[in-house]
Amino acid sequence: MRVLLINQFFWPDTAATGQLLTDVARDIDPNLHHVTVLCGNSPYGTLDAGAQPPGKIVRCGGAAFNRGRVGRIVSYASFLASAAIRGVSEPRPDLVLTLTTPPLISILGTFLKILRGSRHLIWEMDIYPDVAVDLDILNRGSIVTRLVGLLADLSRNKADGIIALGEDMKARLVKRGISEHKIFVAENWADGDEIVPMPFPDGPFVVHYSGTLGLAHEVDTIAETMRQLRDDGRFRFLFVGGGARRKQLQEFCNQQNITNAEFRPYAGRSELCQSLSEGHVGLVTQFPATIGSIVPSKTYGIMAAGRPMLYVGPEKSTPSLVLQRHSCGWRLEPGDVSGMICLLKTLERDRSLVYAAGARARRMFEAYYDRPIGANRVLSILGLAECLRPNASLV
Repeated sequence: MRVLLINQFFWPDTAATGQLLTDVARDIDPNLHHVTVLCGNSPYGTLDAGAQPPGKIVRCGGAAFNRGRVGRIVSYASFLASAAIRGVSEPRPDLVLTLTTPPLISILGTFLKILRGSRHLIWEMDIYPDVAVDLDILNRGSIVTRLVGLLADLSRNKADGIIALGEDMKARLVKRGISEHKIFVAENWADGDEIVPMPFPDGPFVVHYSGTLGLAHEVDTIAETMRQLRDDGRFRFLFVGGGARRKQLQEFCNQQNITNAEFRPYAGRSELCQSLSEGHVGLVTQFPATIGSIVPSKTYGIMAAGRPMLYVGPEKSTPSLVLQRHSCGWRLEPGDVSGMICLLKTLERDRSLVYAAGARARRMFEAYYDRPIGANRVLSILGLAECLRPNASLV
């Protein structure tokens, strides 16, 4: 079978969508199936030093990825145009899988399905245009919003299947009028060989945030918590990564003379285990308005590291359901600063609570969210589970 994977980010880039797609590509046996990947040619974050996945990688687009609004649009358009040309010129694929970078890349999958008779599945990483509306980037009733929604839903309704990252994302899609019978839920994962539990650090209690702190991530709660605990030497706050909200938070810490907060650049994939081990709890945040339009993937790396999760976000979200299901951390409503301070002081006094929750997190990770298990979930939906490479672990 010929399989065509389309997403702007892919190996060696370690952006979340590219990393997940790379994991899936590595588990397809090249002796049974021919994989072609259409991806961009400029990095989003750090680079993956691991071996190149099997298959053909076609770099598309001339404009480098840029985090600015105009630069991002130019980069998206450049990639989409180039990928469309290469998608038509490549040998006919039996199966096309599109992700959501850039938004509306699924339209290319629909085009190939109609033109070439390929099966097409969409792996939704963010729901557009919902996430842009939730973050006040687009107006709900604007012409642009309606047009993006029309095109996205056209592609979804034409697709042979849609992969959602959680039940909250599935509910969003159903609310948009997509048949629930074509929606498959497959939660994300982390690599349990690369990220393993390491001893908890001595000294101050460390709240650790890893990855992008972007527009969808709530920061006011942790900001006010840090302000109130800025003179308390029992606590330390560590932010590793980037993003628009991170810059905002760092400026806040400078203005408020918060000296027990530290900011570092992204940790590479090979450095992630050591980085996560520096924390006692892993922080995940989400604006309530974005429930279902995004699903934070930081949850699974935290669990892999044997750390409990401290989640600031809505109750019905996927991270909250993970906590309810596995008792591997704590959830707070956005704005509950007094609750967070009380919880942190409790955990600092009795760290056995943290150690026990971290042990549960790793056990549940190994049972449900390790890389071979997560990749197999996606491959099963694609109808490719039988072609896992011989050295890939199965459950």
